[in-house]
Amino acid sequence: MSEAKVFDATAATELVKELRGTFASGRTRSYEWRVSQLESILKLSADHEEEISDAIHSDLSKPALESIIHEIGMVKNSCKLALKELRRWMTPEKVQTTITTFPSSAEIVPEPLGVVLIISPWNYPFCNGRVGRIVMAAAAKHLTPVVLELGGKSPVVVDSKINLQVACRRIIAGKWGGNNGQACVSPDYIITTKEVAPKLVESLKQELERFYGKNPLESKDLSRIVNANHFDRLTKLLDDDKVSGKIVLGGEKDKSKLQIAPTLLLDVPRDSLIMTEEIFGPLLPIITVDKLEDCFEIVNSVPKPLAAYLFTSNKNLKEQFVACISAGAVVINDTTLHLAVSTLPFGGVGESGMGAYHGKFSFDAFSHKKAVLYRSFAGDVAMRYPPYTPGKLRFLKALLGDGILGLIRALLGWS
Repeated sequence: MSEAKVFDATAATELVKELRGTFASGRTRSYEWRVSQLESILKLSADHEEEISDAIHSDLSKPALESIIHEIGMVKNSCKLALKELRRWMTPEKVQTTITTFPSSAEIVPEPLGVVLIISPWNYPFCNGRVGRIVMAAAAKHLTPVVLELGGKSPVVVDSKINLQVACRRIIAGKWGGNNGQACVSPDYIITTKEVAPKLVESLKQELERFYGKNPLESKDLSRIVNANHFDRLTKLLDDDKVSGKIVLGGEKDKSKLQIAPTLLLDVPRDSLIMTEEIFGPLLPIITVDKLEDCFEIVNSVPKPLAAYLFTSNKNLKEQFVACISAGAVVINDTTLHLAVSTLPFGGVGESGMGAYHGKFSFDAFSHKKAVLYRSFAGDVAMRYPPYTPGKLRFLKALLGDGILGLIRALLGWS
């Protein structure tokens, strides 16, 4: 693994003090300064693309295409979008006022929150529920807001009467083509009917062999498991007595190279280890049901996932899935692709996280929306000041809720 620099408490305190001093100076607030930073990140990403890709490959054996598209490319695109839209994002938003404050004008001014700590470990910005609670508890002591992008068990529901080959290719791309399952939005398990399951398994087998060959442990297009601890954790999931006889493809391992082949497991029990924790690896269990509508009970009986995927041609099922499944995101007839849409927020709900980012949502995540009201010295209403009288009360009640007619009646002294 690449060498990581660790700060001790004293060094961290000094660093935060220095950063807060820089922010307090106002230097980082201007449009020009922000543009210079974005341009620097963009240049660094472009100039060192090969070195970054090589470093990721050294850590994870991650294919260059995945690193360039999923990581470097997303950073570059985010910078380009911010450079294009930043001035508009920074512009205060004019909002309407009411008769209560007449004459007046108002706006919402986005201001930077200040110094931000971004915790981003080895694959993508990831955490889990346990670590999220630790981070949130630490932040709460200082009333510091948090954005938590955690993870969870993202389901894939597969209907009948679909293009099964395309569906399988897209499931594979999201599962094994995304860091070999080691991604927070990776498909975690499949739900399908007993009727569809055999055809689905056969199609997955065919496409997996087409993509990674007959011996996937020799494939150059699959990342390895990040470390021995995670390898052992995944092995434990496979060795569970409840699923060890359920493997219908794969299961091969090479601990010396930290490699595990793409593995399908059919008809796994819902109380097995593999179904009670986020897999975060190349194992894909399949749950079968009598009718596809049973998927709603299964998905909604566990903590809310970071993403939920549905493959169907049924319009009613699409609408029901979007309406009834609570998840960070829902994707119909594909997997993980919502990350590429900068106009969509990326984040979780419940156990899968809170807050969101990507595109303008990132700008908003690190901003305070400051309410600003402007008034002149004209239009000062004596009714708001003591001494209070029944007439003043009638006037103010009308002003706050009775509309123009009520206001006129109050001014005329009518009850």
